[in-house]
Amino acid sequence: MSAETLEPSVGPPGRGHALWVRVWHWCLAAIVLTLAYSGIIILMAHPRLYWGWSGNDLTRPLVELPLGPNYRHGGWRPAIAFFGDPSGPVTRDRTFEIFNQNGWARSLHFLLAWLLVTALAVFAALSVITGHLSRDLLPTGEELAPKAMWQDVRDHLALRIVPAEGGPPYGLLQKLAYLGVLLLAFPLMVLTGLSMSPAVAAAWPWLPALFGGMQSARTLHFVGLGLIVLFVTAHLLMVALSGLGRQIRAMTWGR
Repeated sequence: MSAETLEPSVGPPGRGHALWVRVWHWCLAAIVLTLAYSGIIILMAHPRLYWGWSGNDLTRPLVELPLGPNYRHGGWRPAIAFFGDPSGPVTRDRTFEIFNQNGWARSLHFLLAWLLVTALAVFAALSVITGHLSRDLLPTGEELAPKAMWQDVRDHLALRIVPAEGGPPYGLLQKLAYLGVLLLAFPLMVLTGLSMSPAVAAAWPWLPALFGGMQSARTLHFVGLGLIVLFVTAHLLMVALSGLGRQIRAMTWGR
């Protein structure tokens, strides 16, 4: 899956993926896909994103997403003031039947979120114990040299992808992408997900405050989803370009 300056007919001999890496990879793929699906179902009930601590149907959204029947709904009846002052808080009745059948998705999402945390903890521990982190994932000083980095970027942009044998060694951009997802995207998703929980926000108000409020955390949670979808798309593209059958076989059977 890595691009090299040279263009041999086959890539460098791969060491193959360890059994625990293969099991973890497919378990994580199933967890992430199910989390994404259930998360989109949850978002369909209120496809609007806000910034700050609060947001609702009567608040102007930061962005409105074209998802589900609640997008650009039928409208509202006249506003009713809570108090005598018309500039105070108001309520309004909807003129449409709201879609909100997502209780199963919330339960599934919450369950899978803890499985994701467990999978990340297991991967971190085994990566350190087996040397996978230092040997296969951390870039070397030579790889981080500006000339080498720029060459790898140019090769990928030109789709000069070397057919891979499956397994390590990984290319520089591949290492950076994996580390970015493992150390940035997934922790962002976990922390922003916790920040949206009223119980967590009540016990640790500093956590949602870290992101600018509960609604800001929800917006960043969606941004994190976008980054993971982008990674998965690029990952599948590189797998296809470097030898789909060989890569699938290597991640399933080891070589």
